[in-house]
Amino acid sequence: MALTARQMRDVEDAAMAGGATGRDLMARAGQGAVEAILAHWPDLAAAPGRALVLCGPGNNGGDGFVVAGLLRDRGWDVEVFLYGEADALPPDARANCQEWSRSGQVRPLTTATWSQAAPLPPADLIVDALFGIGLSRPVDLPLGAVPAGRVVALDMPSGLCSDSGRPVGTAVICADLTLSFHAPKRGHFLADGPAHCGALRIVDIGLGDAVPDAATRLIDRPSGWDKRTGHKYEHGHALVLTGGMARTGAARMSARAALRIGAGLVTLAVPGAAMMECAAQVSALMVKRCDDAAALSAMLEDDRLNALCLGPGLGLDDRASALIATVLDSGRAAVFDADALTLIAGSDALRGRLHDGCVLTPHAGEFARLFPDIARRLQGEVATGPAYSKVDAVRDAADAAGATILLKGPDTVIAAPDGRTAINPAVYERAVPWLATAGAGDVLAGMIAGLLARGLAPFDAAGLGAWLHVEAARSFGPGLIAEDLPEALPQVFARLAGERDGPSAGVP
Repeated sequence: MALTARQMRDVEDAAMAGGATGRDLMARAGQGAVEAILAHWPDLAAAPGRALVLCGPGNNGGDGFVVAGLLRDRGWDVEVFLYGEADALPPDARANCQEWSRSGQVRPLTTATWSQAAPLPPADLIVDALFGIGLSRPVDLPLGAVPAGRVVALDMPSGLCSDSGRPVGTAVICADLTLSFHAPKRGHFLADGPAHCGALRIVDIGLGDAVPDAATRLIDRPSGWDKRTGHKYEHGHALVLTGGMARTGAARMSARAALRIGAGLVTLAVPGAAMMECAAQVSALMVKRCDDAAALSAMLEDDRLNALCLGPGLGLDDRASALIATVLDSGRAAVFDADALTLIAGSDALRGRLHDGCVLTPHAGEFARLFPDIARRLQGEVATGPAYSKVDAVRDAADAAGATILLKGPDTVIAAPDGRTAINPAVYERAVPWLATAGAGDVLAGMIAGLLARGLAPFDAAGLGAWLHVEAARSFGPGLIAEDLPEALPQVFARLAGERDGPSAGVP
């Protein structure tokens, strides 16, 4: 789960209502931070050096004073700077500042202090304890010009909104290591967060498993991917619509992905002129002629066709619009991608037919065409925090559309019309930059359609499909092209089965 700043404060307030004090939490945070820093950089544990600790005007600064004292106790030469006035610190942070001041100096941190005329000195370790999750406004510090040394941020690199990962102002500290207390925050995964956090580690501060009900889910424990028993029709029949001659490749990749992910049967609905093109390219997939909306309506009289995918290579003509309208009017579970999204964005009539069985899978440009007001709010400059986030935007879009929305990116966000949200992060150790390749989105649409055919609810199918999409890319590695993704799924399923059942297990 990923928390907002407010949710994290609620967890801390509950702990303090149960007997913990603010200074207790700061002591745990400081101790955990020092242990995590030295575990991440063992050479610093072996040879203490010079540390620069930058403390801010809130409780994050209080954590910094604890870190400073613990490093000094381990033999480090520590210099502490404070942004703001010591007397204005919150009570617990002020007490920690006073404790440090009994034997150490606190120097003021200002724009002048951090200038080229009087720069902050280099150090082996720089600890960013300025703002953490509490940043609400731009600050007058050149945060982008941190002195030379390894930089660790306590909870969040200063300059970033912890709810959204968006810069508040223009300057952000770029950390080599970010230590998040108790649980990750949404901003660690969204927008600019991963680019500024470096490595991300979670530090336990003794709050147990406390997570608010409204926390945003991180998709990391898949279920519903395997098949145990049953006839092929018990695992659904997906129908993938193609475009015309020389435009069927994207839909064929979608269909292949739907079959690989476990749909019992997959049929390509193809215009007559492209029948030979498709038939020559497929084996396990079935091909059926579908020239127009009337033909599609006749096909949908078969109730076993329980999920559809349309958009990849579909085209932008009247035929495509009529096919989309027919699918929407059928009430069937369906995935809309690519050309279908463009047509829906340009038609109030199609948009008005969307329902809760639909999954829309836009990239950022398509999202902006579908939801221009929401996109402008997400792309605007941030004057104050907490900032409007990608999670907020996708939730608002799902509510407006009455359908599940999956907004693609390294920080893919999925939202259901009932308000549920999830992030599928492909960042840090799970980053797959080679997934940025033509056709990868067509494969994702097919994966989701296959999971819908198997009976998963739209929100669950979108989340699991996004997770497996990334895992397939990780399994294949660099050099990936879209056609490789469905073929990598068996290796992913074998690994998941082994993790669940032990090393001797196979895929059922």
